[in-house]
Amino acid sequence: MSEHSRRDLLKNLSLTALAAGLSTVDAQHVHQMAADEKKASGGAYKAKAFNDHEYATLRKMNDIIFPGSLEGGTSEFIDLLCSRSPELSAIFTGGFAWTDEQMMKRYKASFVDSKPDQQTEFFDLIAYRKNGAGELGPGVRFFEWIRKMTSDGYYTSAIGIKDLGFMGNKGMAKFEIPAEAIQYALKRSPV
Repeated sequence: MSEHSRRDLLKNLSLTALAAGLSTVDAQHVHQMAADEKKASGGAYKAKAFNDHEYATLRKMNDIIFPGSLEGGTSEFIDLLCSRSPELSAIFTGGFAWTDEQMMKRYKASFVDSKPDQQTEFFDLIAYRKNGAGELGPGVRFFEWIRKMTSDGYYTSAIGIKDLGFMGNKGMAKFEIPAEAIQYALKRSPV
């Protein structure tokens, strides 16, 4: 899958997840909290839910899953949400521990300390539901969580909203329905 189409897929997944759970306004509030934390500490964010190793793992995973997500504050977004939810925190800390255990078995190094090709090779194993049976099952379920949260964190950040092309709720002098949308609807109409 090309990088562009993968990004589009993640964007659509994120919009779907937002519609079902956390509102965009709530998510933007979390991003503002992270920005306030950075400002108060002189520009560096200090993880709230994770230890240094777990936070480094989160950042590396975010960057591999969605290049550019670190600039959107995705890791801070996930950490702040986990710091407010013991259940979510347990999912992530358990997922990081499971990942490191599997990486040590396969590559003799933690996820963060392994080589980039080993990290992507490992993600290729857990990124697909078809691999969800047996030993990889917990990793497949964890990957679903981190992939969705990475996408949500990015597309609710200022840079992600700009990437979506959202211009805000603004008045329009004239509204025109796109002809392609009308044709699409008419072709599928039972009438």
